[in-house]
Amino acid sequence: MVSQMLHARYERAPLPPARPDTPSDTSAEPPPKPAKASGAKQRDPFLDNAKFLTIVLVGLGHVWEPLRSDSRAAEALYFVVYAFHMPAFIIISGYLSRSFTAKPGQIKRLITGVAVPYLVFEVVYTFFMRWADNPDREFSLQNPGFALWFLIALFVWRLTTPLWQSMRWPLPVSLVIAVAASVTPTIDGDLSLMRVCQYLPFFVLGLQLRPEHFEWAKRRELRTAAVPMLGLVLLFAYWAVPRMDKTWFLHDRPAQEMGVPAWVGGTMYLALFGCALVLTVCFLALVPRRHTWFTALGAGTLYAYLLHVYPVKVSREFDWYDMDWVDHPASRVFITLLAVVMMTVLCTKPVTRIFRIAMEPKMAWFFKEDAVTKAHERKSDKPGTPDHQATDQQRATERQPVSSSP
Repeated sequence: MVSQMLHARYERAPLPPARPDTPSDTSAEPPPKPAKASGAKQRDPFLDNAKFLTIVLVGLGHVWEPLRSDSRAAEALYFVVYAFHMPAFIIISGYLSRSFTAKPGQIKRLITGVAVPYLVFEVVYTFFMRWADNPDREFSLQNPGFALWFLIALFVWRLTTPLWQSMRWPLPVSLVIAVAASVTPTIDGDLSLMRVCQYLPFFVLGLQLRPEHFEWAKRRELRTAAVPMLGLVLLFAYWAVPRMDKTWFLHDRPAQEMGVPAWVGGTMYLALFGCALVLTVCFLALVPRRHTWFTALGAGTLYAYLLHVYPVKVSREFDWYDMDWVDHPASRVFITLLAVVMMTVLCTKPVTRIFRIAMEPKMAWFFKEDAVTKAHERKSDKPGTPDHQATDQQRATERQPVSSSP
């Protein structure tokens, strides 16, 4: 599966059949009426399941962080989760961004679904931290708050998608950029540029994947091997806990700040990249393929990603982890289950309805109406036109939340 993912770019899809130049015989039987496209029916339950499970892992990683200092086992779990949960989420985001060609409608959705939520939640987060910790905290839109870096990264990655799609060797180029960034101490924290560059190869890899590559993850032998592989990785992480700094998994600083030479930092980045791919394959092999009780929640993952920040920060700022009962092993299990419930609730439709005005504003007042696009849409909406079914399928894909396309 890893080999298939790395060679995804170089597999060509068959060309579509050519359309006849001459009109069909009028005496021929009329073609069947195309089925009405539905965005809900177009969604892949496997991908929605994977997105939901990765966002749950994101929440668990943030909840486990204060627990890891007192437990080697908790630290080992933290290492394993952080080794692949964001790479897996970003790979899926890249895969669902393949159709982005910077059309006016796509640019509008990128602004309303990524740029605007970033501005809104960065302002909200600043006021929140003024209340919880630092009354003098300044507004700094170029320095994203806790977890908000992902929106900046997604905006940049999505905007540059046509460039990566036009390259002959996009993945090697993105790896060169990532390795170079990992050993460049002059990159500062503005716009989380270090993370944008170091996580870039995972997004570019997702852009090159095709449905058949995900089919590889459904093979029974892979699913059988995934569990023992994860067990071995967990044992290795348990061994590595006293020997390795968890900061390596965050990809937010250069090697020099980790106290190692540049060549060690570059080698370490490539090793972690390979480890992330192996763990992502194992994870995808275990993701359910069918509709489950949480499949529909996969559409609300970006809501959970942005909203879970506040209960997590409250628990830290008000020292909830310093309570005596937290040190008991059963309490750690309870906190883990509580985190799963929290992330699940934040993905539900009632929550997405409430916060949609901030997460997916329409902003018709901000953009001028494109007369050409509207005329084309009206023509394509006619059931008798040849492009009707293709247009419906395209819209169903493009209307997915930006979180799923993250």
